[in-house]
Amino acid sequence: MYSPSQISYIGHATVLIELDGVRLLTDPLLRNQVMHLRRWRILSRPVVQPRLDAVLISHLHFDHLDLPSLRLLDRSIPVIVPRGAGVILDRLNFRRIYEVSAGEVVQVGAVRVRATIARHSGERHPFGPVADALGYLVEGSKTVYFAGDTDLFPEMASLADRLDAALLPVWGWGPTLGAGHLDPWRAAQALTLLRPALAVPIHWGTFYPVGMGWANPRFLQDPPYEFAHYALRLAPDVRVRIVAPGHNIPLNIPGLARQPLDLGYKSYANAVAR
Repeated sequence: MYSPSQISYIGHATVLIELDGVRLLTDPLLRNQVMHLRRWRILSRPVVQPRLDAVLISHLHFDHLDLPSLRLLDRSIPVIVPRGAGVILDRLNFRRIYEVSAGEVVQVGAVRVRATIARHSGERHPFGPVADALGYLVEGSKTVYFAGDTDLFPEMASLADRLDAALLPVWGWGPTLGAGHLDPWRAAQALTLLRPALAVPIHWGTFYPVGMGWANPRFLQDPPYEFAHYALRLAPDVRVRIVAPGHNIPLNIPGLARQPLDLGYKSYANAVAR
């Protein structure tokens, strides 16, 4: 049975990576409201198909390791987490928990999942464990980098000899960003180190603080287009595809060539690259 290789951007840092018949879900955040954050476009139907081969957790912050979302998943699904975070998954009765540090590899079907370093806080406030934040390289017939939450770090230049796609955070959930995050400019700088064939901006356009979304504020819409603008200047050989939450992009398009990207600011409904 044919299985497409594609990236589905569910929203925030939740991405479904399908590669070589393997389905990996990153940082599942599958609710319409998380504490004081509300989803801008409501999830009206399930976004995760029945079969998942593994879940990848980048770090322990509540918008990346969300217990109610994890409770929606089958407890037999392998979960790959930063070393020290397994106790949280154990309490949820997940039966196959892989704790990893940067550089360690877990084989999932036909692909290898390699943990990478990330520059981001690993604490879970107020009383949770502390574990290093991670990114992940998914290595198969193509190599896909999921950055999690991170700031720039020089080792990006040596993460992979060949990087087919980089999933890079370009914003967050509010009008400002704290330390340890990539904004559109710094994410474009990351492209000069990573040198991927394709870049897909994530961690934008999904959640906003209650009371701030009524006017469709620019922080929900502009960051991926700002990223594309800067990327064109700093890394013109990298193809940028903007994928709105709930949409996907195939990885196996023969001769996928750079196409002109309209950098004018769009509404959420139109925020999908050609």
